[in-house]
Amino acid sequence: MLHYRSFGEGETFVFLHGFLESSTMWDYLPLHKLNTHCIFIDLPGHGESPLTDADEIPSIRFMAQQVLEVLNELTITQFSIVGHSLGAYVGLELCQLVPCQKLIFLNSNCWSDDEQKRRDRLRVADLVYTAKNHFIREAIPGLFGRPADFQKEIQVLIEEANLMSADAIAYAALAMRERVDYTQEVLANPIKYLFIHGELDTLISSQQLTSRLPAIRIHFLPNAGHMSHIESSEDVFELLKKES
Repeated sequence: MLHYRSFGEGETFVFLHGFLESSTMWDYLPLHKLNTHCIFIDLPGHGESPLTDADEIPSIRFMAQQVLEVLNELTITQFSIVGHSLGAYVGLELCQLVPCQKLIFLNSNCWSDDEQKRRDRLRVADLVYTAKNHFIREAIPGLFGRPADFQKEIQVLIEEANLMSADAIAYAALAMRERVDYTQEVLANPIKYLFIHGELDTLISSQQLTSRLPAIRIHFLPNAGHMSHIESSEDVFELLKKES
């Protein structure tokens, strides 16, 4: 079973971290101030969770099924999800398995990769077997809109990501490459989904979100890149507070 921790009482929110991260990413937000039951889960191969999938084709569906095992163990049947990047992909897939009250996308999207991105995922999956630490050292600063302002946080993230195995990183990259496009599902249920996004995010442009998701609630943070929970932590917390 995946590693998890939880605290609080009230409505349940499941927090799912991003690629190369772990549940410790949520420590940048004062979530103990929310009147909610918070569950933080390390996704397969990340943090303290093992990667146990023996299938030849990595999948977001497997990750979602593993998260569901945790919720079943805790007898949680009603919950909302906050997912950062990869975590939102897993959350969206989880919503196809069981009913979910709300899904908050933090620096993420609901569509599948284009051909260029699919090629990039393959390159990452190959690269980590020969130059894992170099890839991590180059990739993580680029997630920030203002990396010079967050050197300490970047170093912590690099050190944590270095603990991941090449197999785990490659698996996650290939799983993201094969994920399903759920744009129509999101468009059909505008009340259920909320996007929080950094305007400086170079992985997913603000223009992509607004053009592909008309009438969907999107909150843009002007001074944040892909790591909004660090770069604009107060704004992110206030938005989560409104939704809890």
